[in-house]
Amino acid sequence: MTATLENTARRRRGARPLHPHRAFWIVTATIITVLFASAAPSPLYPVYQQLWGFSPFTLTVVFAIYVATMLVSLLTVGSLSDHIGRRPVLAVALVLLIGSMVLFVVADSVGLLIAARALQGLATGAAIGTLTATVVDMQPSQRLGSAITGAGPTIGLAAGVVVAGVLVQYAPAPRILVYEVTLAVFAILLVALLIVPETSERVGFESRRHVWRTLAPQASVPSALRKLFFAAIPAFVATWSMGGLYLSLGSSVVARVFGITNHGAAGAVLFVFFASGAVTSLAITTWDANTKLTYGYPALAGGAIISLAGVLTSMLPLYIVGSIIAGSGFAATFLGALDNLSNQTPSHQRGQVFSAVFITSYIAFSVPAVIAGLVVSHIGLQETVVCYVAYVLAITVLGALVTAWTRTRKDRVRA
Repeated sequence: MTATLENTARRRRGARPLHPHRAFWIVTATIITVLFASAAPSPLYPVYQQLWGFSPFTLTVVFAIYVATMLVSLLTVGSLSDHIGRRPVLAVALVLLIGSMVLFVVADSVGLLIAARALQGLATGAAIGTLTATVVDMQPSQRLGSAITGAGPTIGLAAGVVVAGVLVQYAPAPRILVYEVTLAVFAILLVALLIVPETSERVGFESRRHVWRTLAPQASVPSALRKLFFAAIPAFVATWSMGGLYLSLGSSVVARVFGITNHGAAGAVLFVFFASGAVTSLAITTWDANTKLTYGYPALAGGAIISLAGVLTSMLPLYIVGSIIAGSGFAATFLGALDNLSNQTPSHQRGQVFSAVFITSYIAFSVPAVIAGLVVSHIGLQETVVCYVAYVLAITVLGALVTAWTRTRKDRVRA
């Protein structure tokens, strides 16, 4: 009702809202750009290290501060859009992202780099759950919504890695150009947001206590969805942990194991994993959630093993094949678990639920990567990769067993 009144008032002021189907693609572009920006600094880290001479531990801090502030944001404002609407939260997040790009452009020290990453983390945390909820709100069909929630993040991450790598290697002003381009895109999306219709009713708050209770750090899922959410946790942890391996140790593996020092070529090798995930997300839109999980878990495990074999034998083709298979398994497993949840989540609880999903996913994405960054100098790169892959395989097997048990239990109930 509130959204309808808002759209009516906007028409009277002369600003005509977009048709929901067109607005859907603006929101999709925003998801891709937000994830593009989050991955873009990765190929630049060696440049920063060479320029400012900081240690691998400092590099780990730069990575960790982004994740820490993003988790704080997810924990505090994750469900805010369920109360005040999606558009206000997205507008503030885009303004903060523009500010973080400005900090990246002017950064001339590790301190400013950390500040830029911290602000970017806060903005990304505010945006990602709300964007996913908005995609589901606006989806022209369940198939397309599922494809975008799976493909959008992977397309963004893949593009961020490869575009930044190419710009670092070949473009003028490589340290700032990628951020200037991204800043301009964020500015365009912020303006476009003015004509995107609101999709969530503004229910407001009952009292000041209700406001503070909503903003207090929390990660909760409605009681009716908790069993489903807990069953999906291994899928979120296994997939995003694998993604964290590629974005944390991937550049070191490509350079030190395979001897690729060209930033553009290194970005292209890492691109394969995320590109495979994006293509798979679009290719399996007709599959139901159980079929996605049935394919996804074995593909994720098999791809991880093959890519590990490539690292241990220093065979780049084997590593690329493993990355393609693992990326495909990443997409199918994550999408299958996400579909199970989104299909059962009421619209007024989507911001809360999707924030919980990304809190889980980004903890899995970051904590193992930070630990790996700390221990790699003590036990060696290949040994660290072996331990990391073993951990991913263990979670993958657990997820497959939980999925099989849940499916068997449902079949018995139906019988």
